[in-house]
Amino acid sequence: MRTYKRKTTRGTKSLEVYELAAKEVMEKGRNYRDVAKEFQLCHVSVFNFVKKKKAGAPAVMGYKKTRLVFNAEQEANIAEYLLKCANIYFGLLPADVKRLAYQCAKFYNVERVPDSWKVNEMAGNDWFTNFMKRNPRLAIRSPEATSLSRATSFNRTNLKNFFEKYRNVLERYSFQPSRIWNVDETGITTVQKPKKIVAGKGIKQVGAVTSAERGVLVTLEIATNAIGNAIPCMFVFPRIRYNDIFVRNGPPECIGVGNQSGWMTQKEFIRFIYHFIHHVKPSKEDPVLLLLENHSSHINVEVVNKAKDNNIVLLSFPPHCSHNLQPLDVGVYGPLKNYISKAQTSWMSSNPGKTMSIYDLPAIVKEALPLALNPMNIINAFKKSGIWPCNEDVFQESDFAPSFVTDRPDPSNQNQSLVENEVNDDDLTLNSYDKMCSIHFYIDFTFINKK
Repeated sequence: MRTYKRKTTRGTKSLEVYELAAKEVMEKGRNYRDVAKEFQLCHVSVFNFVKKKKAGAPAVMGYKKTRLVFNAEQEANIAEYLLKCANIYFGLLPADVKRLAYQCAKFYNVERVPDSWKVNEMAGNDWFTNFMKRNPRLAIRSPEATSLSRATSFNRTNLKNFFEKYRNVLERYSFQPSRIWNVDETGITTVQKPKKIVAGKGIKQVGAVTSAERGVLVTLEIATNAIGNAIPCMFVFPRIRYNDIFVRNGPPECIGVGNQSGWMTQKEFIRFIYHFIHHVKPSKEDPVLLLLENHSSHINVEVVNKAKDNNIVLLSFPPHCSHNLQPLDVGVYGPLKNYISKAQTSWMSSNPGKTMSIYDLPAIVKEALPLALNPMNIINAFKKSGIWPCNEDVFQESDFAPSFVTDRPDPSNQNQSLVENEVNDDDLTLNSYDKMCSIHFYIDFTFINKK
């Protein structure tokens, strides 16, 4: 009955039509069936309507709406609460929503609470299904795992500090967009994530062949600038003895290095800096701004000295903020992973029975990289991250919502206010101390106004 569809139009006629039919019966004395047939109504409905009119009772026709536990405003408050929890990365499971509904029913002192709610201390499946239908803004989604550091570090304070330094650098050196570069690395493996395929309907499980159960990681280093250009990429292979033959089928002019893990280290990043200088050619009259993460392999004495000697200005992003501030993360690596996965699937279809190795990845990247490094993708990524044009206002309130769990007063501002007001330690009450030091993390029902 959850998906019941009406098979007749009974009860859908407007009240004006019944008024006209009743007037024909009461004033002209016509037969009920004849009038009902003329107005395309049920003769029983016409009879009941006329009976109510003669008795002076309020004449209301049509089917009444299904009785709901909460009224429209209460349900809207619950829906807003669920959206707020999801925006701060603490979304509720369906079972939690049902328990929340029961708690809200007690909070609102709802009289018509089903008995099953009281027994189970949670709402039923029928209520949850219809609640989701009545609130199309809500949907059951699979969340992406996000570390607490990343969720809480992107806040207005860190953003303001970064853009102050960024604007100072732009004003000092008068960088043009062609001289603003972003460099970062990403990992690719020999095992692709299967894409959706066309298969038989109703089959319980559909499989897709991958190269192995666990893949081998190869790091890919890319640098792009604000006008949509990019220099040849660099591969970091998990091989101690690297040979140039590894990248013979890779993108034009790409280079490669090797180490034991395949991850980027200080030694490999220095090699990329030489590669970057060779292609970008910074000079004293035309320096370059290089935006990068503050990873230990990027920020060290050797890298800083090499950049300084070659007129490269380094500016790092705040920790755990690159997912919103770094153009490569914002608009390039997502499409790149998608194109690489498609290319790997095509490779598996073209080489049945063969296992993909790390030496096949350069050729796959050669096919996928030009599609991802589309100039419009890069330019829009710089724009969306606020790097170029320089604009920190591109971020909305929803972007800062995850940092809500560590929303606390700025200690520097508090210390300044204490000095200005000449407040001594002895004058600090427990209440004022709690206000200064407590972490305002709360997810409760205080915003739901009690009727």
